[in-house]
Amino acid sequence: MKKLLLASAIALFGLSNAQIAKGTAYLSGQVNYAQEENNNNDTKVESFRVIPTAGFFVNTNLAVGLGLGYANDKITTTTTSNVAGGTLTVENKGTQSAFVVAPFVRKYWTLADKLYIFGQLEVPMAFGEYKEEGTETFVAGSTTTVNSTSDKTKFTSIGVNVKPGLDYFLNKNWSIEATIGEFGYNTYKEDVDGAKSINNYKFGLNLSSVTFGVKYVFAK
Repeated sequence: MKKLLLASAIALFGLSNAQIAKGTAYLSGQVNYAQEENNNNDTKVESFRVIPTAGFFVNTNLAVGLGLGYANDKITTTTTSNVAGGTLTVENKGTQSAFVVAPFVRKYWTLADKLYIFGQLEVPMAFGEYKEEGTETFVAGSTTTVNSTSDKTKFTSIGVNVKPGLDYFLNKNWSIEATIGEFGYNTYKEDVDGAKSINNYKFGLNLSSVTFGVKYVFAK
C-alpha cells in the first residue's frame, strides 16, 4: 500500500518542480463575437471583442503583462405599428464602443509537469463612447417621412479583478488555460454634468463563467 501511494504521489507531483523561467514571454488574447436575436420583442444584441495580450516573466513563475484592444456592444430594437393613415416603424440603437487597457500580474504554482494553477490580478480600464440613435419612418401611401435623433456620451470604466485559473502546457511553445470565476470591482461613469458612478461587485467561482484560451510561449 505504501509503495502504491508513493508511486501515485510521484506520478502526480514528482515532476512538480517544473518552473517557468524568468525571461519567458508569451502572447495570448481574446477574440469574440456574439449575436442574439429575440423575435418576441424585435431586439438584436451584438457583442464584439478583440484584445491581444502579452506577458513577460520577471521572475520564476511570476509574470506581468498588458492587454490592449477594442470592445463594441450594440442593442437594436425595432417596432412597427399601424397608425392613422399609415405605418410607423421606430428603430432605436444603442452602441457602446471603447478602447480597452488591462495591465495584470500573474503568479503560477506548479501542480505537476506541464500543469499549473495561477492567480491573476488585473486592472481593466475602458475609455469609450455611448451613442444612442433613433429613427422614425412613417409611410402613408406613396409618402415616406423620416425623423432621426442622435446623442453621444463619453464614459470611463475602471476595475480591479482577481481571476484563478489552470494552465496546461501542450509542449514548450503552446498552452491551454482556463479561468474559473472572477472576484472584483468595477466602476462606470459617464462624462456628463451630474452623472454618478455605477459600481459593480463580482464574487464567486462559477462553472458557467469558465473561459478558455490558447497562448504561444517564447520558451527559453
